[in-house]
Amino acid sequence: MSDINHIDKKPLIRQIIRIKNMICNCCKVSVRELLEQHGIKVEELELGYAVVLYKGSEMSLEKMDTLLKKLGMGIIKTREDQMIEKIKQAVVDLVHHMNNVNSIVRKSDYLVEKLGMSYQQLSKAFSHHESITLEKYIILNKIERIKELIDQNEFSLTEIAYMMDYSSVHYLSGQFKKYTGYSVSDYKVGLAGSKTSLDQIGQD
Repeated sequence: MSDINHIDKKPLIRQIIRIKNMICNCCKVSVRELLEQHGIKVEELELGYAVVLYKGSEMSLEKMDTLLKKLGMGIIKTREDQMIEKIKQAVVDLVHHMNNVNSIVRKSDYLVEKLGMSYQQLSKAFSHHESITLEKYIILNKIERIKELIDQNEFSLTEIAYMMDYSSVHYLSGQFKKYTGYSVSDYKVGLAGSKTSLDQIGQD
């Protein structure tokens, strides 16, 4: 009994964990629910990281990593992992969260300025780590943003093409069908397709 009391009185471990593939607000909800279900107190939670409190006698980083992998996430363990997550978050910010009314800025310029590396270096690191290229990851994010804009029904396809940095509606439509397997028209009338959550882009 004294041993049990001794364990219970041990101070909680407070730690910052950096989480990969945690790039949208719905991810935050899922992560908080999962960790708290397993007795881990979440003090702070932002995209890409969490500040947690846990009993070292009951939980470890390895166990947390296993739990997070059930959500398609995981704990970032290396500098390369951290760089890839920064690239993903920068792409999501560029495509989904910036004010795109005046068209998105050149993706290469934005990423270079945001991350302080050449586009070639970023692209090489991304391709080495992920199953798709950086260029394809950007395109897939643009496709999902196009779906969102279509669903909002506030802009014409011509305006969406401009906002997403396509030279024409024809180019947008061709790329949309190439990567989704169905046309923009079919998506607009609900005959095909659905949206992919941001954390699942490129995970197939």
